Amino acid sequence: MPQISENFELREFDSPDGEPIPSDLRANVERLVRQLEVLRAELGAPIRVISGYRSPAYNKRINGAPRSQHMSACAADIKVKGYEPREVHRIIERLIAEGKMAEGGLGLYETFVHYDVRGRRARWYGRGVTP
Repeated sequence: MPQISENFELREFDSPDGEPIPSDLRANVERLVRQLEVLRAELGAPIRVISGYRSPAYNKRINGAPRSQHMSACAADIKVKGYEPREVHRIIERLIAEGKMAEGGLGLYETFVHYDVRGRRARWYGRGVTP
């Protein structure tokens, strides 16, 4: 499988319905992966991508946001072994504040963290999750 960086393979970001990332969105996923590598170095632990790119058909099927960053290959929902989502969220927030990670979307859910490289600040919490 083609490596997109030292620690990530491109296939990890393919849509769950089997659709690969379109070539015109490759630069977006590369930008995202550069940020995830910063996080991985900080945590010293592998990051599991549970959702990366979503094809428009898949996004619609799961009732994803109509303008989801996942459809532009700019987003990843992640889990990190040995870390609770709240810890990962807090660390990403700190790395952004320190200028080590790019500002973007950051969402905290019960079992994972969403991070995206949309280029502007956006924050939210999943159902049942409080700040």
